[in-house]
Amino acid sequence: MAIILVQGPEEILAERAIAIEIEKIRNKDNQAVVSKFSADEIEPGMISDALAPSLFSQSRVLVIKQVQDVAAECVTEIENYLENLDPDLTLVIWHKGGVKGKGLVDKLKKAKAEVIPAAEIKSAADKKSFAQGEFKKNKRNVTADAVVALVNAIGSDLRELASICEQLSSDVAKEKTIDASDVEKLMNGRIEATGFDVADAVMAGNVEASLIANRHAISSGTDPVLIVSAIATSIRTMVKVMGANSSQNAYQLASSLALAPWQIEKARRQLNRWREENLGKAVIRLAKADADIKGDAADPHYALERALIDIASLARG
Repeated sequence: MAIILVQGPEEILAERAIAIEIEKIRNKDNQAVVSKFSADEIEPGMISDALAPSLFSQSRVLVIKQVQDVAAECVTEIENYLENLDPDLTLVIWHKGGVKGKGLVDKLKKAKAEVIPAAEIKSAADKKSFAQGEFKKNKRNVTADAVVALVNAIGSDLRELASICEQLSSDVAKEKTIDASDVEKLMNGRIEATGFDVADAVMAGNVEASLIANRHAISSGTDPVLIVSAIATSIRTMVKVMGANSSQNAYQLASSLALAPWQIEKARRQLNRWREENLGKAVIRLAKADADIKGDAADPHYALERALIDIASLARG
């Protein structure tokens, strides 16, 4: 018999806490029955049925996610259960925070629920701590510079941050401490795989091709942040080349610009479609897209598509 209250809006932390509680029960009883409900699928009577004592003496786990959005009559079913607990049942409830559902939260705490925090991770310091914890979990050593580079590259998406930590832990030789060069190598590889295809279409002023390439990149798992990074790299290269001596060929400029000759030639072709003032507008628009994708926009994928349309249109202006 136990009541677990996972409290906070950070989804990845809440999901992990729930998974750990289920694992604890199954380690004691591998036949334990687990039922999971989200607020949007719960109808009156469902919770009462799931909470009712079983005819069989076996361990059960009932998980109710986002309980703050559960209908009032369903909340009453949970409150009624708190007055007569089943010794074979572990009740795991996730409340995202806020005023909605606070009455139930107070009653769960009064019933001596174990509270597991899932507080939102927003600050750079918290994200660094999260990343360090991921590497520690994977039994890997990592430099402070690597953690900073990783957090700066990923932005606000904790699932993506966790995924990259996992990939670095797997890819980098076990005996090596993971450093900033490993992060850069991985991130560049991820950008080059699909991000630069989007960037090329955008800088060519091809709206349709940029949207198609973007959707392919997203469906292949490329994070929107990396696509923005690829476009930013293209713009920086174009700005460098724009300010260089036009009378010199690509091979003569390569050393002074720290670019390969093919990059210079490509940038010159792209610049044929761009006026200097529009390139400046593109920088401003891309900065807004970067902020939107890293947290300001409700739908980062839509925000990215709007930015691609706007920037590609500037190339044709």
